[in-house]
Amino acid sequence: MNFYILTLFPQMVEEGLHTSIIGRAVEAGTLCIETVDIRSYAKNKHHKVDDYPYGGGAGMLMQAQPVYDAWKSVVDRLGKKPRCVYVTPQGSVFCQQTAKGLALEEDLILLCGHYEGIDERVLEEIVTDYLSIGDYVLTGGELAAMVMVDAISRMVPGVLSNEDSGFTESFEGNLLEYPQYSRPEEWMGKKVPPVLLSGHHKNIEAWRREQSILRTKERRPDLLKGAALTRQEQEWLLAVSEN
Repeated sequence: MNFYILTLFPQMVEEGLHTSIIGRAVEAGTLCIETVDIRSYAKNKHHKVDDYPYGGGAGMLMQAQPVYDAWKSVVDRLGKKPRCVYVTPQGSVFCQQTAKGLALEEDLILLCGHYEGIDERVLEEIVTDYLSIGDYVLTGGELAAMVMVDAISRMVPGVLSNEDSGFTESFEGNLLEYPQYSRPEEWMGKKVPPVLLSGHHKNIEAWRREQSILRTKERRPDLLKGAALTRQEQEWLLAVSEN
């Protein structure tokens, strides 16, 4: 999968995404992460890309032309218009299902805003998706874009060494992940649940499923509305809740 990140701070993005699992996937050729410096498309000697907004107001606004030209440089090379995500707190909330859907794309452009945002006219021209990582404001879209790239990349085949990892994590099936344990068997008086030492895989899977449901109820009960629980699980959860 190929990511093209339109940004004023390419070094920030490159340093953040070329390490750990994502960095290894780039080295292996499973992913391609390319930054496009919007400032290099400014048509003035000072590479200025912002100006005052019409109508007044605080702050500066990124101008349409350099953003458009940066986007077009990618489109011209690809010979097509891939989906273009504008990272903004005004967008719909990015979630695991969104990450899975975007991971199916061959090419994806992410647009990082700065200052007070970007001229609306270029957004209307190039953006296909408006996404947010939460209801708060950052100084720029780079950190949010990096979060999205990381989450999307984990859903791309070949990125994770264990292909099952991406499908047994929190939010899969609208449930949080079950608790995990490693050696030693006892630490500070706390023991590993006996079922995990039993070697009985069916019982282990049943225990993990129950723990996922219980943890979701405790920490994110809002997710249970969309969880695919069997009738038996629903009755069990109701009984547990009443006790």
